Amino acid sequence: MAGQAQISSIESIEAFRAELLVYLNQMRPVIDEAASEVMRMRYWLQNEQYAYRENQARRLRRKLEEAQAELMNARLSSLQVSSSVQQLAVQKIKRALQEIEAKQVLLKKWDRDLENLTDPLVKQVNQLQNFLATDMTEAVVYLAQVIRALDAYRAVAAPGLSVTPAATTETDEKTTS
Repeated sequence: MAGQAQISSIESIEAFRAELLVYLNQMRPVIDEAASEVMRMRYWLQNEQYAYRENQARRLRRKLEEAQAELMNARLSSLQVSSSVQQLAVQKIKRALQEIEAKQVLLKKWDRDLENLTDPLVKQVNQLQNFLATDMTEAVVYLAQVIRALDAYRAVAAPGLSVTPAATTETDEKTTS
């Protein structure tokens, strides 16, 4: 039979399919972890850090009000020494408050930058995740179908192999005649 396929190893296709399944099982958690790390970082930056800095600023504003009230009391009591100590305390708290406000501005900048830098990468990770979930899963199913088809073909072709000796006897008879 000239049109007969020569199937030598279905096992190599089965091995490839098994390796593909292992690869997919290993990649899914890695891809999920990468995407969740970006989300955790965004949450940390947008919520936790911002809330922490806001609480610090609120606490320092309260301290500043208290220090300014103490300074006003010291000025009213006309104690020059304690008035200068109160002024230093007010200045120190103002500097700390300015530092916290500068950090809040920096957090907003980092938030924008993080989003601008990670969005294209997250999009690629999501595309890879979709590729693994859909296309590669379909490839595994397709390979299973190929294996079944080749097994069926091999089962059908096997009885045909017993016909070949009869075909060779026909050719032997023609050559002897």
